[in-house]
Amino acid sequence: METTEQTQDAGWRGMVAKASLALSLFTVFWFIIAAVGTKLGLWSWQFGLGQMTINWGLKLIFLALGVSVIAVILSLIAAPRKRAFILAFAALLVAGLSFGRVAGFGGEASRLPPIHDVQTDWSNPVIPSEALLAARTASDASNPVEAAPIVPDTAEERWPGTPGRLVSELQEEAEFDPAVQEDRADAPYPKLDSYVTQAPPEAAFEAILMLVKERGWKIVTDDRDAGRIEATETSFWFDFKDDVMIRILPTDEGGARIDVRSASRVGLSDLGANAKRVRNLLDDIEIALH
Repeated sequence: METTEQTQDAGWRGMVAKASLALSLFTVFWFIIAAVGTKLGLWSWQFGLGQMTINWGLKLIFLALGVSVIAVILSLIAAPRKRAFILAFAALLVAGLSFGRVAGFGGEASRLPPIHDVQTDWSNPVIPSEALLAARTASDASNPVEAAPIVPDTAEERWPGTPGRLVSELQEEAEFDPAVQEDRADAPYPKLDSYVTQAPPEAAFEAILMLVKERGWKIVTDDRDAGRIEATETSFWFDFKDDVMIRILPTDEGGARIDVRSASRVGLSDLGANAKRVRNLLDDIEIALH
């Protein structure tokens, strides 16, 4: 007499369903391997992100989607169906979520400008210290930190018409301006402006330094006399490093004017990470000094 376990077995169709789920799960682990390997220095970020994630990873997703769709169809053509269908549908769900994640990543990259350096005041840019420049050089940073950076020629393929333009112009165009736009969805970047407080520069410096420490950023420069704080944030995945430069200057009224700059060490587009980082820091500074 057949057991319940045996009657639920769909034979070779069940094996296809199991294989499709294994392939979908392997695809997820593939992206983790690409990121962790980059973080551990086993290969370059260009290979880990560009080749393993975007190139091979996308192909793996399409393969997993195709196999899972076939597995779903095969699970329904004859009885028993339940177990094989559940496995195949789970495989399709995992592969679909992976595709949605990658597609969203690609869409966001196309929507955002090809910049990796933002700040609150391009008319009087925050200039990095020698210590920070040395740290960037030691880590083989490919992106320079300039007073008036322009978009390189390599952006032409994905962002036609942007090469040669000032980064400051692209940042301004991407920022949300409530005087012109009604919905924040109309602009991919938050508005970034200098923050002026009535708090004296010394108090502002201490409050900001505390905020930087609370975020777990690695402090590179801590110069109270110059009103300069520089720190580096390292991403969990791929170990990307972005440098945050904070300038605190006294005002004629006895308060402080605070400007923030954030720049990635590698990569043409930061997917809006630097602008978000600066905006969040400014919001917390306003709360701390209110």
